Amino acid sequence: MTQNKKSKFRIGDSVKVKDGTSDPDFGMDIGGWQGQIKEIDNDYICIAWDSTTLSTFPDKYISQCEEEGLDWDRIYLETEAVELVVPRNGGNDLSEKRQKIQEKHRWDYLGDSGKRISNVLDHINPYDDLAALEAWEKYLIESLSFPFEAEISEYQTKGVLQQGDKIRVHNIEGYDDLYGVIVKLRYGRKVYYSPLCDIEALDEKSTNFRIILDYRDWFASR
Repeated sequence: MTQNKKSKFRIGDSVKVKDGTSDPDFGMDIGGWQGQIKEIDNDYICIAWDSTTLSTFPDKYISQCEEEGLDWDRIYLETEAVELVVPRNGGNDLSEKRQKIQEKHRWDYLGDSGKRISNVLDHINPYDDLAALEAWEKYLIESLSFPFEAEISEYQTKGVLQQGDKIRVHNIEGYDDLYGVIVKLRYGRKVYYSPLCDIEALDEKSTNFRIILDYRDWFASR
């Protein structure tokens, strides 16, 4: 980054966005938002928002940023859009606030599927995979309609079942910390057990199809 030697701003300075300034991506009013300068590139600066500003963020704003792959904890603005101010908070408070927002919006980048995943895992520790699997098992038992027609959608390295095989899923059998939720199914006249993440419902218009797809999105991204 190239710093303008004549600029009154320096890296580490605290600044406030001037009233009437709009977010360059979404057009919302960000006047009064405050943070610390992290980068300077001629007439543009990168501002990392402080914890007070982060506390005022609407959930919709953070979700939009996540869905579009944009940083919500910082922004690039022209220097003329900000003014120097006294800093408002310390580093520990800021780190804690960022972590809470990250945990709450962990799945937002997946769009509508991410919102449904968040509902399933509401109040679940995001780093506790076993608790998440238990929540998914309960939700799937309550929400899926059994039995249903499906197919093996993922390549199989071993076993009788192979990608493309048409199957009939009968129930949720439990979960495994490595393979996730396990289902009981029939292929022909025989009973088998398979990870749900390897299965896709045949009826794309069914609720089952959407629910399983949400689970697969979570399992692949966890």
